[in-house]
Amino acid sequence: MQTRNIGPFEVSVIGLGCMGLSSGYGPPAPRDRAERVLLGALDAGYTFFDTAAVYGVGHNETLIGEVLADRRNEFTLASKCGLTVGDERQLDGRPENLKDTCERSLKRLKAEVIDLYYLHRWDRRVPIEESVGALADLVGQGKIRTIGLSEVSAPTLRRAHATHPITALQTEYSPWTRNPEIAVLDACRELGVTFVAFSPVGRGFLAGGAREPAKFGVGDMRATMPRFLGEALEANLKLLDQFEALAREVSCTPAQLCLAWLMKKDPAIVSIPGTTRPKHMRENAGAAAVSLSEEIVRQVDELVNERTVTGSRYAPAMQASVDTERLAADAAA
Repeated sequence: MQTRNIGPFEVSVIGLGCMGLSSGYGPPAPRDRAERVLLGALDAGYTFFDTAAVYGVGHNETLIGEVLADRRNEFTLASKCGLTVGDERQLDGRPENLKDTCERSLKRLKAEVIDLYYLHRWDRRVPIEESVGALADLVGQGKIRTIGLSEVSAPTLRRAHATHPITALQTEYSPWTRNPEIAVLDACRELGVTFVAFSPVGRGFLAGGAREPAKFGVGDMRATMPRFLGEALEANLKLLDQFEALAREVSCTPAQLCLAWLMKKDPAIVSIPGTTRPKHMRENAGAAAVSLSEEIVRQVDELVNERTVTGSRYAPAMQASVDTERLAADAAA
């Protein structure tokens, strides 16, 4: 697989988002299948694995530690701290909490050090400088190697970067979620921060995996997301039909079209699609071999974008935990 750089690390251009193996889209994957996804990903050329303390309330980190500890030298490991279940009331960016979370994560991961450690969300009750300062202490102690941020605005990134160099910024980015194009991508380029795109296939929607919300399992977060509900879903499904037709024109799957689109957008972007199935993991890896023309990129941009997609990313409670350009401006005022 092609590689790109995240700070000092050379990683596969497509990494593995591990959340879905434990939570987010229904019950945890069966253990044997989860193992086949993780071990198969290494064999398929994935060298970047992304997890977090919150995923399955520690289940995901434990899974990775138990399955991949013997192959730890084969991949770059990213995890996250500062978020318990995902709404603002359960954010905790206090330095003591971030350090305690790291200790627990290291034990679950069976690791001596975490390569890239993100602040999962900015807790606006705590200055970003204090939270990043705590992570800088962990770098100094040799418990983490580099620092990342997740779901923050460009102004917040700049404040954090002035406290300690930020290696990566992670947020949702796909043809149907264009928020990073407002300012974050430019700030990352300016500061030399790698942008990591999560949910790069629209939480499965642009891969054709969410046509029937009634079949979502218990605990599937999409059941509360406006884009997957009612009239918004009906409108978005019309876009999906056209997107799938475009993928057929390119002779790839819709998921591969999303990932190839991201690779074409910026030579510094790394994406981390997730899956609970070995077949889809291998399909995603195959996107690295898909080359898109400028004309196909233009057609994707015109078809699926912030003006044509119906519904917001999150329900209000979850949206409140996301640092936007507007909230950053309000905080500075």
